[in-house]
Amino acid sequence: MTKISIDPITRIEGHLKIEVEVDNGKVVDAKSSGEMFRGFENIFKGRNPVDAGQLSQRICGVCPAAHAQASALNLDDALDVTPPDNGRLIRNLLLSANFIQSHILHFYHLAALDYVDITAILQYKGSDSGLLKVKSWVQAEVKSGRPTACAPFLPRYEADYIKDTDLNIGAIAHYLQALEMRRKAHELLTIFGGKMPHAIAIFPGGVSEKVTIDKITAYNSRLEELRTFINEVYIPDVLTVAGAYKEYFGIGKGCGNFLAYGGFEESNDGSEKLFPSGVFIDGKMGKFSSKKIAEHVKYSKYTSKSKLHPSKGDTEPKPDKRNAYSWLKAPRYDKNAMEVGPLARTYIAHVSGANPELSKIVGKTLNHFNADASVLLSVLGRHAARAIECKIVADRSNQWLAALDHTKPVHTPFKIPKKSTGMGLTEGPRGALGHWITIKDQKIDNYQAVVPTTWNAGPSDDSGVKGPMEQALIGTPVKDPKNPMEPLRVVRSFDPCLACAIHVVNPDGETISNVKVL
Repeated sequence: MTKISIDPITRIEGHLKIEVEVDNGKVVDAKSSGEMFRGFENIFKGRNPVDAGQLSQRICGVCPAAHAQASALNLDDALDVTPPDNGRLIRNLLLSANFIQSHILHFYHLAALDYVDITAILQYKGSDSGLLKVKSWVQAEVKSGRPTACAPFLPRYEADYIKDTDLNIGAIAHYLQALEMRRKAHELLTIFGGKMPHAIAIFPGGVSEKVTIDKITAYNSRLEELRTFINEVYIPDVLTVAGAYKEYFGIGKGCGNFLAYGGFEESNDGSEKLFPSGVFIDGKMGKFSSKKIAEHVKYSKYTSKSKLHPSKGDTEPKPDKRNAYSWLKAPRYDKNAMEVGPLARTYIAHVSGANPELSKIVGKTLNHFNADASVLLSVLGRHAARAIECKIVADRSNQWLAALDHTKPVHTPFKIPKKSTGMGLTEGPRGALGHWITIKDQKIDNYQAVVPTTWNAGPSDDSGVKGPMEQALIGTPVKDPKNPMEPLRVVRSFDPCLACAIHVVNPDGETISNVKVL
């Protein structure tokens, strides 16, 4: 029995540690530990409810638009206000821009280096300035032996990287191109959001940014470039990686249960959505009910009462709690561990038949590999699902943009009640995102957020059932314990965001520990 601890895991957002036990070349036990406490929910107390839209975006700079959307829906509910068509459409356009940049970021800049042999660049004979710069970095590292000379490309584990030199060099070129595409996606968000990160235009009752022909034109030109990149580069690259690593269609299944709140409102009352809500449990589709959510904390570093609904939750830390090993809570749906994210959304939409266009693309993808839908429950299935929904969102954005009317309002006025409660459920790039608010004397009395990575990377629940990512790690083959690339590929397929998920900051600003990262 060999125990492997990877702390912290790089190329994710935030501080995550995983510990796995390996026996006979496979993972037999796993723990996922969020390594930082921030207590964001406590910052909200006593504030004007409208502040929640800005405060919540600071939870994470990678996906602030998702938190802005959840907060806006939360406040719409609490303030009993419905946005007009333009307000809803602009919110969708802001969220879609965040989806597009996040999915491109994940595949190219976070996950791709798990598969690409960066040293292949030494064989590059062309004249592209970006590739020549990468080649220079790698040459310098090889010559000097400095492990940080060309981060983030090196250092790296010794692993089974793609063998084809041309494919590797092409992937490195697309890595650089993807940086430009991400910039354009950020620009999309600034056109109607004011700035990125932390857009200022999303507001209860709609948005504060007016529709103009110039903004529509500016958004459309960038969107068309992104749609071309998604269709001609991103999706083909995902298929290429999948073709080279077909064994990863059978690795990283996880709990097999999926949850989606639904996202991108197609009607002002939220009854119709691009991605439907639903649950898939023990092989059966079911309707989603927010009442069935509960947060377990037996192995989480909190004093909270366990199994509370998020609307009743609190965030009181207890760093020395016995047997607790994570700052993440363990959300459960009707006592079940549930995976959320692109795979959950795609699987639910496909199985339910709620999105025919998505199902059509899923079918083409499965036919490409001569496989059935079961292979989606895997490392490569998560990557494929991201690419599929990135195309779906980008294509639908073109229609939302065309539906904007510069002669119509973008906002519905509202008043803050003396007392109220609200709930905002949406989908972020990484999965189901929920915000809950309690208003008392026109101030925030309680505010709770349950984020995608809390669902995916949380610890065991009160019954000892492991979280989805922990379950996905079990059974993963590990060829070389000194180079544990296989577990990292599983973890990164979830695209963890610990900045959102963790709820340790020393108030005096003193150093708690120093960590050397290799």
